[in-house]
Amino acid sequence: MYDMKNMSLLKKLDETAPEAMAGFWAFDKAVFAEGALSVRTKQLIAVAVSLTTQCPYCLELHTKAARTAGATDEQLAQAALVAAAIRAGGAITHATHLFKG
Repeated sequence: MYDMKNMSLLKKLDETAPEAMAGFWAFDKAVFAEGALSVRTKQLIAVAVSLTTQCPYCLELHTKAARTAGATDEQLAQAALVAAAIRAGGAITHATHLFKG
């Protein structure tokens, strides 16, 4: 199912829902613009989120963007471990529900 060639089909969304997609693209551009957080930091966050949502498209696109923004292997590795810690922490904290009542 996963194939980066599918990304070319996004143009179908642009054609069939132009207003909504224009809004999405404007939002996406604004979110990833330089601001209080650097583009590199924002892309590292996106990599971590991509790992937790397990979206291969996002992971590939944002890893490339993070590297373009200057992210190192060490920064990508640390972002991955933060994502892993958050996923594991969610399981641990939700385990408290096992012992209610």
